[in-house]
Amino acid sequence: MANLESAIDCAFWDQSISTPKTLEGSAQSVPGEPFPLDGARASKALRIQQLSLLRNGFPLGIIPSMSPPSHKDLGSFSLQSLLLTPSASNWWLGLIGQFRPKKLISAIKTELQSADELELPVLRDAAKHFLDKSLYSIALATQLSLSPSTSLLWSTERQGEKKGYRNKFKIYHQLPDHDITLDAAWPELFMDHKGKYWEVPESISLGMSSLPSDSGFLYRFGLHKNSGPPQAFNELDGEAPPALMPGLCAKVALSYQKSKDIWRRKETKEDIIIKTDKGSFWRPSYDMRLKEPHAAISGIMGVMCAAWFGKDSTNFRKLYGDLTRVDARLDIFSLSSFAKRVFKGSSSADKSLLSPRLNLIFQQQVAGPIVFRVDSKLLLDSKAGKRGPHIEDVIYSLCYSLRLLRSGKVVAWYSPKRKEGMIELRLFEF
Repeated sequence: MANLESAIDCAFWDQSISTPKTLEGSAQSVPGEPFPLDGARASKALRIQQLSLLRNGFPLGIIPSMSPPSHKDLGSFSLQSLLLTPSASNWWLGLIGQFRPKKLISAIKTELQSADELELPVLRDAAKHFLDKSLYSIALATQLSLSPSTSLLWSTERQGEKKGYRNKFKIYHQLPDHDITLDAAWPELFMDHKGKYWEVPESISLGMSSLPSDSGFLYRFGLHKNSGPPQAFNELDGEAPPALMPGLCAKVALSYQKSKDIWRRKETKEDIIIKTDKGSFWRPSYDMRLKEPHAAISGIMGVMCAAWFGKDSTNFRKLYGDLTRVDARLDIFSLSSFAKRVFKGSSSADKSLLSPRLNLIFQQQVAGPIVFRVDSKLLLDSKAGKRGPHIEDVIYSLCYSLRLLRSGKVVAWYSPKRKEGMIELRLFEF
């Protein structure tokens, strides 16, 4: 159910996405945005661990990758290799090297074509291009197990064509029923739903999550702090996602997930051992999780609450087109009574009191601090002379936000149903 868990993970800051933009091999998705394709989720194995295994299947242990660099002359094609892997019983260290050959090949080709004869000075000048630092990138990572339940991970990398280092630090601690993680990165790389990359100068996260249980209930709590304005990575312009702006955010999420087999055929001895004229052969499944043919249905539902603290948010500042908001809430006053009506057809004296209602709020900026708002309530039931859902109530409002009060506004509203209207001062409502 990894693809279902993405819906919860992407709301926090630990939804890693595979990318060759970094030698670490991953970037973070922007919290709160539509979650990426399940195939884009980064591997649970660290990049150094991946290379340690993959190099056994590639010539000279060199693994290719492609990613557009900040300078086009470097080329998208690159070669990676694990250069160093010392380890002990509770500690290991790894060194990754990356080389981009296009610029070197082009420079040497130009050097040789411009020479009349292949003399020693020409070869010496061509060899100097190997010393171009922009061709090489390097990353160093180490992990230390402080105890059977606590580990520490630190990594740093330097891209040849860029200045400065990318650093990451992580502490992981496992409790009997929970995981606690502390992550820090400077800078941290994020990717939004449009495929654009953003660098946040400093990103720190503290999270606690419950472990999967038979009940299906999971919960998470997280604190996250961004420092410094986000910058477009290899882009000249663009507006950064609001979730990456400086500030402190607290999030809580609850979820319930279940998977039910429609049918499943258990693995048998005949599946594992194949008998032929030459004898019996062991034929295990390529993936142990797929060893039994089956059909299943899975589902997840959950809620999340988030609170931002900080004065550096950028929403709702421009004169036009800076606020469009839609809120929805479903109210069911009595779940048991509603279930009886649906499955048993029972009725009550006034069934509309027990009918579910859908509350919708639409807000649109008109100009500057002026916002038009419509609050509506839909009764999801039939009514005399009407069939299906219909509007039960609606209120139209015009709001003028007052910066002086920080979170205050003057509201003029009118209710056609009650034929009432008034002007109010409201505080700390949004």
